[in-house]
Formats: sequence, C-alpha cells, structure tokens
Amino acid sequence: MSQDQILIVEDEEIIRSSLRRLLERQGYSITEAGSVHEAEGFLQPQAFVKQPPFSLIISDLRLPGKPGTEMIHLANGIPVLIMTSYASLNSAVSTMKQGAVDYIAKPFDHAEMIQRVAEAIEKQAAHSTDPDQDNNESQVQETCSGDGFNGILAQCDAMQLLFRQIQKVAPTDATVLIQGESGTGKELVAKAIHDNSKRVNGPMISVNCAAIPETLIESELFGHEKGSFTGATAARTGLIEAANGGTLFLDEIGELPLEAQARLLRVLQEGEIRRVGSVQPQSVDVRLIAATHRNLRQLSSQNAFREDLYYRLKVVELRIPPLRERGNDILMLAEKLLARTCEKMGLDVYSLAPETMAAISQYQWPGNVREMEHAIERAVILSEDNIITPENLDIEVRIKQTLFRQDAEELQDGLTLEDYFQRFVLEHQDQMTETELAQKLGISRKTLWERRQRLGIPRKKTTTT
Repeated sequence: MSQDQILIVEDEEIIRSSLRRLLERQGYSITEAGSVHEAEGFLQPQAFVKQPPFSLIISDLRLPGKPGTEMIHLANGIPVLIMTSYASLNSAVSTMKQGAVDYIAKPFDHAEMIQRVAEAIEKQAAHSTDPDQDNNESQVQETCSGDGFNGILAQCDAMQLLFRQIQKVAPTDATVLIQGESGTGKELVAKAIHDNSKRVNGPMISVNCAAIPETLIESELFGHEKGSFTGATAARTGLIEAANGGTLFLDEIGELPLEAQARLLRVLQEGEIRRVGSVQPQSVDVRLIAATHRNLRQLSSQNAFREDLYYRLKVVELRIPPLRERGNDILMLAEKLLARTCEKMGLDVYSLAPETMAAISQYQWPGNVREMEHAIERAVILSEDNIITPENLDIEVRIKQTLFRQDAEELQDGLTLEDYFQRFVLEHQDQMTETELAQKLGISRKTLWERRQRLGIPRKKTTTT
C-alpha cells in the first residue's frame, strides 16, 4: 500500500470526507483542512516533525478567505491539484500557469480522481530523479492557451483528457492510432503530437490514403525507380522517405490496400522501405501516426485489414469525441468560429440569435467541426444583418424551435441568457424531469447541475405519500 501523504483543502465537509475515504481506500494517508489559513499550519517546517512532507495537495479553487490558488504559493514544491466547479478552460489554464500540476472539475468521477492523484504523485517522483523534466513539462504547457491546445478549441472533460494523453504520448516515438468521425480534427491532433515531440524540427508529411488511386498508392508512399512501370520516366522519392527524421501521418488508413499494408508493416517492424522496382532496402527513421473513422478491428475480422498491422498501429489509441458529445463546447466553438470568420472577412463580429443558439445546441452535427465551420461561413455570407438566424445556417434541425423563439424579443431587449435559463428552469421544473429540462435547453444534465449550483437554483423537492 502507498505511504504517500496527501493534504485535502476543501471547505465543504461532505466533499472533503468523501474524498478522504476514497483516497484512504487507495492506501494514502490523509490530512484535512477547511481553508488556506488552516492548511498553512500543516505546511510550517515545525509541523513536519510530527507529519512527513506531503506528496500532493488537493485544494478547492473557491475557499473562504483566500482562494485555493494560494496553496500553490505555499506548497514549497509540493504538487497542487486544483478542484473547481467552474470547469472553464480559462480558469484551468490560469491555475496551470500559476503552477498547479493539474485540475479536475467537480463533481468529479472517482476513477478519474484516483488516476489524476496517481499521475501527479508519479510525475513529482519523476521530477526528483530527472531535473530536465520540469523544463520539458513547461514547454508542453506553453502550448495551452485561452484558445485551447495547439489551436484545438475545447473545454469539455473528454477533450481535456485527450489533451493530457497527447502531452504524454508526444515526447515518445510510439505509434499512435487516432479514432474519430470525419470532421473531428484528426489531422489537428496529429499535428499537436508532432509539434510537442522530439521530431518537431523534422518534417511532418500528411497523406490521405482515400484520396490516392489504388494503383498509385505504393508508388506515392514508397517511391519508385526509373522504368519500374509504364510512365515512371524518372526515379521518385516516396512520402515515407520524405518524412525521414520526422512524422508520417496516414489519414483514413482503413482505405489502404492490403498489399500496401504488408509493406507498411515492414516499415514499422524493420525500419526499412524498398522503392517500387528496387531490390535494395533503405533505412528510414519515421514516427507513424495513423487515423481512421472506421472500425479497424471489425475490418480485420472481415480480412479487409491486416490484423498484425492493426495491433502494430494501436500502441497508443486516442479517441476524438464527436461534436454532439462535447456539451458546452458546441456553442463555444460556434461563437469562436463566428468571430474568426468575421475577422477573416473584415466584418464586425456578428451575433447568434437565441433561437440559433438552441438550434446549434440541439443539432447532431454529423459532419462535426468541419460541418459547423462551413455552416458558420455560409451564414455570415448570406446573412442580411449582423444577427445569425437558423435559416442562415441551413441545417436541418428536427426540434421544436418555439422554445427560444417565443421569448426572442425579450432576450434581445436586455434579458440575458442566464436570466432566461433561471426563469425557464423555475417555470418548468415542476412539470419536467432533469433530463427533459436539459434536452429542452440543449445542454447536458451535468451542465444543468453546474448552472443550478452557480445560479443558486435549488432542484424541486420530491414528495412522498
């Protein structure tokens, strides 16, 4: 069992006790404090006579008196994990810039909390044995900004998890398989891995396997010698060879013909290529990142994809969630893309009508971020004024849009969306379940709960007879 000491700083006794029991079951020794002032007493040098130094401090962001970020300055090198109910990217990035080792949104998942705690303690142990690790880590964190990670806009927990996975895998040379629907940004993820890797100064070659005719795919990837086939009037370097010393990104690898798959497997196993028409192998040093929207396991069971190649590819498998699963990211992305499009066209920033927000939130976005980007650009071009309507977006939303439409005038006359949210919940919660409320508002149940907490709206009390 672990001998690590953890200090929990949380003013809500129920949460503090629950977290203590959770971590004690994992073998950690726990000390509790209800405020920064109380925690200071445990961090004084004389306190260490009776209490060993802590391996980790877990602190709520909002505490009575001083905020939880004060713990970062008091920690004297002890890693600090910040908990926050306000899981916005801005507050997370702010705490990370101040020196927090990580952050987690409340209400937290128990398994995720255990994983974050173990990672934070393991990272601290690695730092003590590798003095260069701090510099590497700070370089990676510099890629995070208010606009997301490496230009990937995201705030939801699923994408934050993806960002942490990218940070872990990027410095290695491990082969990565990116799973995600069309339009989710698989190439952006591949670029983020390359940009945060040791190969950042080398080339990154991107290949869409579905866009190259089957008869040319081997020549394109592996190159060919002069006269190796009709039309080969000169020798040609293949894309794998061109990526030597860098990264090769194969998008839609599920479309790769079986013969080319066998040759790619040799590249992964032997680090060698052989041009079409040549008997002389050449050594290459290439990191492979592959991506697909197809189920490669299923394809391999149907003999449409080599099983041995599949297992070589999925050393590390990253999943990009579809846009419809990203909760509040949907509206955030729409607003960011709208501002970006207006700036590109030299226009003042347009705004989204309330009913447009409802439509955007509840539309399924089968084409994901790419579809949204094109829809926003089309809306800006076709809009007759600076208010974007659902008709401008031209998306088939099969929902009742009267919910926001009936109060659109009030919203535009000064009633904020949060005012509307509060009024709608209070007026309808006696007739609707939490799931129905969330669906009508175009948000998740978790987001509904968080907004209730932030705005101080109690849930309806159930009565028993």
